[in-house]
Amino acid sequence: TYELLLRRLLLWEVQNERRCVQTYIGHKQAVRDVNFNNDGTKFLSAGYDRFIKLWDTETGECVSRFTNRKVPYCVKFHPDEDKQHLFVAGTSDKKIVCWDTRTGEPVQEYDRHLGAVNTITFVDDNRRIVSTSDDKSLRVWEWDIPVDMKYIADPSMHSMPAVTLSPNQKWLACQSMDNKVMIFTAMNRFKLHRKKTFKGHMVAGYACQLDFSPDMSYLISGDADGKVFVWDWKTTKVFSKWKAHDNVCISVLWHPYETSKIISAGWDGLIKLWD
Repeated sequence: TYELLLRRLLLWEVQNERRCVQTYIGHKQAVRDVNFNNDGTKFLSAGYDRFIKLWDTETGECVSRFTNRKVPYCVKFHPDEDKQHLFVAGTSDKKIVCWDTRTGEPVQEYDRHLGAVNTITFVDDNRRIVSTSDDKSLRVWEWDIPVDMKYIADPSMHSMPAVTLSPNQKWLACQSMDNKVMIFTAMNRFKLHRKKTFKGHMVAGYACQLDFSPDMSYLISGDADGKVFVWDWKTTKVFSKWKAHDNVCISVLWHPYETSKIISAGWDGLIKLWD
């Protein structure tokens, strides 16, 4: 796992001594997002210095860097093995830019949002991407076609700066700035599931991350008060909650194999492993 600090990235050992095994230095401002390729040998980092950097995980070397002179808010490798040389970045100038790491050049732009792009999620066996933005909309795009095929927005919607796809790839859980988790279908019509809304936590404008348990029994989120919330997926009721951090709990992840464990990261500078 990793920690986003001012200008540094740290790679941690989860088992055994839980020590820092590598440090990556190269950004001149804080790091906003990180994404690993499929085999974990490389990763991307998006910084407020307006650069996206490609790193060699083992050596700690910055292999390449990319910029369109705007702040990248999110980065994602294309998940398909034959497209791992491609990645997309959502930027502060309302665009999604696709880059080719082999040439270092942008190869496609998706330019329809009216605000900064906060999240990008691959859906439908990676044939489509879903994006959310400060413009309070959700847009669905066919891969490599720069016109949105679906646009979802209504006056009741708020911006959704954190999104996660369910393990069965049928649902998108979206952290809404009105202190709710909204659920959308992740295929076909991409409709809001109005009967599935998760409440009780307070995000207070923070992009608190979400995750599903591997068996889809539970949904978890951090919150602005440093709590971790666990909801029952079927009933949408709070199953458990606890104080995890002395400041904002900005990120949570369910362990993919040891399914009784989750990890949380807080603005108190700590990463915690929970059982």
